[in-house]
Amino acid sequence: MPVNVEQLSTMISHAVAPAFLLAAIAALVSILINRMAGVTDRIRNLNQIANEDTTRRWLKADIARLKRRERLLNQSLQLAVTSAIGIAILLLVGFVVAFLGYRHEPGAGMLFILSLCLLVGSLFRFLQDITISLSEHDHHH
Repeated sequence: MPVNVEQLSTMISHAVAPAFLLAAIAALVSILINRMAGVTDRIRNLNQIANEDTTRRWLKADIARLKRRERLLNQSLQLAVTSAIGIAILLLVGFVVAFLGYRHEPGAGMLFILSLCLLVGSLFRFLQDITISLSEHDHHH
């Protein structure tokens, strides 16, 4: 089976944007995991405060807000990872299809749009977490 070098070359040049997007999503995933770990640790620390500790018991009121943040970060993380999977599938299928000599653009365009929509959803959930994290409760000493 002869390889369509022109189609393969076109796919390689079209792979640059998805590859950069994949790297950006990986960085976002790292940020989300670190934020989620911080929120989870804060919840654990607050849960260790004894109910008899009247001087610090009021801090436990923040657990509900932190659990909301944890859910938002988890949803953001799931959307980001799904977006990255879409980009990886886009690259894989694109190269296979190009290697076989077929046009990859229509399917690649649809996968790219889907992955971008998932990324927008992830960023929206991340924005919601940021908004909640900037509440007055975090700055009360």
